[in-house]
Formats: sequence, structure tokens, C-alpha cells
Amino acid sequence: VQLVESGGGLVQAGGSLRLSCEASGYAFDDYPIGWFRQAPGKGREGVSVISSSDGSTKYADSVQGRFTVSADDAKTTFHLQMNRLKPDDTAVYYCAVDYADLLLLDPSYFDLWGQGTPVTVSS
Repeated sequence: VQLVESGGGLVQAGGSLRLSCEASGYAFDDYPIGWFRQAPGKGREGVSVISSSDGSTKYADSVQGRFTVSADDAKTTFHLQMNRLKPDDTAVYYCAVDYADLLLLDPSYFDLWGQGTPVTVSS
């Protein structure tokens, strides 16, 4: 099983991007999927997590109200809709699986990391 992120790119401040995280032919019905980001010179930061079983979500304070996480019905592709982007959102964005099923924004509980997709927000 592999997770592959896509959808990153260069956008002006105030713009939007939609990231996707695709699980290669596997449906994550039982485990939450998390989105994280890592800016240059900084540690990996939790952005959002979604429960595949009941759709509950959690967001970092820094993105609350601007980002929306979702899953397709088959639970094979997960999306992060990012609106009103800011230069501080510039980072490589990753998705990963929460096998501990804790729905926390702590990267230490996640596994099966994708390769990441870069997002650059210009001012």
C-alpha cells in the first residue's frame, strides 16, 4: 500500500489549492488519514485529520476555517481544500495513516507517509 500526494503548486496569497492523497488500490475504511506540512527549517506540523469511519475531523488552529479535509465515498482518495492561502502556508504537504486511530495531529502516531507535494504561496 502506498499513499501519493498531488495538487501542490505555486499560488498567490489569497488563492486556493486542492491537494489529493490517493491510496493505491486500498480503502482506508478503519483508520484516520492525516495531513501534515513541513516548512523549510521547521518540524513537521499537523494540519488536519479525518476519520474514515465517521467523517469526524480536526484542524490545526492556524488553518481552521480556511482548510477543509474530505474523503471520497470509496475511502481511497482524500482531499485537502485550502482557501485564503497565506505565505505562512508554504511547505511540503504530506498525508499519512493513523494506525493508532487516535485522531490526533501528532505526526509520531502516523505511518505510511507519502512523498509529499510542495505548496508555495507568494505574497
